[in-house]
Amino acid sequence: MPLTEYEWQAVALSLQVSLLAVACSLPFGILMAWILVRWRFPGKALLDGIIHLPLVLPPVVIGYLLLIALGRRGFIGAWLYQLTGFSFSFSWRGAALASAVVAFPLMVRAIRMSLEAIDLRLEQAARTLGAGPWRVFFTITLPLSFPGIVVGTVLAFARSLGEFGATITFVSNIPGETRTIPLAMYTFIETPGAEAAAGRLCVLAIILSLASLLVADWLAKWGRRRLGG
Repeated sequence: MPLTEYEWQAVALSLQVSLLAVACSLPFGILMAWILVRWRFPGKALLDGIIHLPLVLPPVVIGYLLLIALGRRGFIGAWLYQLTGFSFSFSWRGAALASAVVAFPLMVRAIRMSLEAIDLRLEQAARTLGAGPWRVFFTITLPLSFPGIVVGTVLAFARSLGEFGATITFVSNIPGETRTIPLAMYTFIETPGAEAAAGRLCVLAIILSLASLLVADWLAKWGRRRLGG
């Protein structure tokens, strides 16, 4: 049985939320991974712990922290709303933020592992030949870390597709606005006679997640071949 319009709406919203979450967090993921690999400073272990905290915290806790910080009455959200009229509360942008926070550690870990595998002598040789730090980063470091960036991006996308706890706590379960695939499944499970719809979304979620992982593996192998690895 094909998906209904309501179900397609949840699928489209999930893709929209996941793509925005990945696109906005990728520059910060690269920056944080680079800092953790290349810099030495007091408090580095603490920063590393904070970045990876969403991996071990219950998603509901993350959603609650986002709510009290960036909700319309939060200590940052209230100021942001008064100043710009913009609010993350009860909107798909808030769902994207929650997904980005939960998926961020996976992205950073993958990129960090790729950066750690780069031979520092290549960067040092480029500097010896007169290349500045930014040129070394964009012409050597970034291309060589491409497989890890791809893997981190796709893993974060797949994790964003499955985000539930932080989203429902932060932005609620609003049809057409914040009701992504996991939240739609939750609604169907709680609705008598809607088991078939929940099953269809379950199968589709598995297909999308598996496809993301296969694409990540293929792109990582393609990137290594391009780099001669």
